[in-house]
Amino acid sequence: MQAREELQEKPEWRLRDVQALRDMILKDHPNLRTRLDDAFLLRFLRARKFDYDRALHLLLNYHASRKAWPEVFQDLKPSTVKHVLDLGFLTVQPRPDPHGRYILCLRPGKWKPNDYPFVDNIRAIYLTLEKLIQPEETQVNGIVILVDYTGVGFSQASNPGPLLAKKVVGILQDGFPIRIKAVNIINEPRIFKGIFAIIKPFLKEKMAERYVLHGSDLASLHRVVPHSVLPQEYGGVAGRLDMSAWSRTLLEAEEEFVVEFCQPDPLEGVILPDSMLFEGEQAGAHGEDSFRHLRSQLYYCY
Repeated sequence: MQAREELQEKPEWRLRDVQALRDMILKDHPNLRTRLDDAFLLRFLRARKFDYDRALHLLLNYHASRKAWPEVFQDLKPSTVKHVLDLGFLTVQPRPDPHGRYILCLRPGKWKPNDYPFVDNIRAIYLTLEKLIQPEETQVNGIVILVDYTGVGFSQASNPGPLLAKKVVGILQDGFPIRIKAVNIINEPRIFKGIFAIIKPFLKEKMAERYVLHGSDLASLHRVVPHSVLPQEYGGVAGRLDMSAWSRTLLEAEEEFVVEFCQPDPLEGVILPDSMLFEGEQAGAHGEDSFRHLRSQLYYCY
């Protein structure tokens, strides 16, 4: 029912829609090394409400991001980010919320710049999203992100600059077939407004509206995420925050990620349109100004 109402997905037209997207790929981009099976192509159709042109654009961005950001996508498999998982930077709650959305928990305060490059965190997030998007239920219902900023100080906050922020936001909004329904921020420090100033210029209006800042007010969080699916650390009743279960889930999927990401460049020999998201990307002056402003704020606060 939700697929039909929100995504304009009609079971009786599904095969026709998938074949239409497949035909567009084969006609317009015959050299693109991409999966063409129904399950894979449906991810992109659902993410773009079965608009063929937008689904194709998303698929091309999905592959273009790999070419544009080799530090993230080269040799991308769970064993290469085990140190991130062991640190407790991220996990996924075992049960979805009443809307069928799984909750991705991020704890950036667990990371310190001397531990490893920040890009390793992005690699772990991307692998998590790839695993989350496999079930059809997640493709339809989307996910919720919960970010706990406990322990985030100057060193963490000043590390990702505007270019890095733009790339991450670009992938999440326009380069990955997942529906992010809400981003809940808790325990954010005073300087979070400066951090958000870097991100916000790159957010589409609808996505910006989905960011909710709760501070330390757990009652505010519980109004949008029920106790039943939250861990005890956040006032919930779903047990202690378990970082190991999701780590095992990813590590057990090592082989499927090797097949997916440790292969030749899927865009080799492919000519992309000039409008592709990741072609010739540069950080805008606004992003640079925001970053300089943030650094001055950080020095003032600390």
